[in-house]
Amino acid sequence: MPEKLSDIKDLTSVLKLRDIVAYQEHSVVSRELIRKPAGTLTVFAFDQGEGLSEHTAPFDAMVCILEGEAQISIDKKAHTVKEGEMLIMPANKPHALHAVTKFKMLLVMIK
Repeated sequence: MPEKLSDIKDLTSVLKLRDIVAYQEHSVVSRELIRKPAGTLTVFAFDQGEGLSEHTAPFDAMVCILEGEAQISIDKKAHTVKEGEMLIMPANKPHALHAVTKFKMLLVMIK
């Protein structure tokens, strides 16, 4: 896989989101696909047990689980999200992510 999407010669190529990032032991790996003034598109791979501590973002964000299972808390309410499911994280609400199993997700943040 190219280091950046811009390294792909034919931008009309079909890509498998799951293949854009690989799992790394005891790590969270990310690859930003698009960064525009209107928002970003990023794919993440979380090893089991890894996560992101509670934080806020100034914009709404959508998480789409590509494989595996995550627990995502929003404003202290826990949600279990699995492959093929998505969840909206509202702007300015504290949220955190934890990998119940290894999981990959697409994060879409719209400003």
